[in-house]
Amino acid sequence: MNRLSIAGIGALAVAAFVGAASMFTVEQTEKVLVAQFGHVVRLIDKPGLNFKIPLIQNVIVFDNRLLNVELPGEEIILGDQRRLIVDSFTVFRVTDPLRFYQAIGPVPDGIRGRLNSIVTSSLRRVMGSRTLLDVLSADREEIMALIARQVNTEMQSFGVSIVDLRIRRADLPEENTQAVLARMQSERQRVASQARAEGAEASARIRADAEKERTVLLADAQATADRVRGEGEAEATNIFAKSFGKDPQFFSLWRTLDGYREALGNGNTRLVLTPDNDYLRYLQAPPPRTEP
Repeated sequence: MNRLSIAGIGALAVAAFVGAASMFTVEQTEKVLVAQFGHVVRLIDKPGLNFKIPLIQNVIVFDNRLLNVELPGEEIILGDQRRLIVDSFTVFRVTDPLRFYQAIGPVPDGIRGRLNSIVTSSLRRVMGSRTLLDVLSADREEIMALIARQVNTEMQSFGVSIVDLRIRRADLPEENTQAVLARMQSERQRVASQARAEGAEASARIRADAEKERTVLLADAQATADRVRGEGEAEATNIFAKSFGKDPQFFSLWRTLDGYREALGNGNTRLVLTPDNDYLRYLQAPPPRTEP
């Protein structure tokens, strides 16, 4: 192989290296700044194949998608002097890569520390004028919207737009939590004791009413029974008198036989009487026949 061929291969290799180093691709999810010696010479915000001067120009890539930053728990003093541990997250997008590069530098992740600082300051500023009841009520949406607007206004100078900002968790400090739980337990015990007392009172009242109603019912039933029994006994006495008047001899016989049945019917009764006792007259001789 002669020198001319070697030189041609070398030139071809250099041309391939220069061509490869001068081409770059911008993805759908990216925005790109082309910088030359630290100065931005071009912004590319459309996807496709692009070119740069190799070894002189460099490419700075920014993610065009929604990005998320989670703020660690921060203790915030509310307007009513209550303390809260607040965890929040922020969703943002890099809308102006040139301004971002001028304010932060070529490292896209450099915005996270600045964003955390601004969000924390806004949280302390806004929530410092609100009460715990506001944070736990429907006003929470309004509070978060106000914080998001303030943070978005400050982040515009960094080329960043705030899409959403939310409180993920808002808890009382541990010592406050225990005190609140103790108060809640005491309150629940007080409510339970009051409910038991009201239940016992209602139970005693129901029992008293039931006992009163029972007494009245028994008294009415006893009066009715006495009345019916009296009427029955009067009717029986009347029937007895009428029967006795119709045939005294038969009635005397029937009463004597009924007495025998009651006294001697079980077979275990012993009577000590003289044989000529009048009570035994029908056992010694049958009664005389009477004409109807």
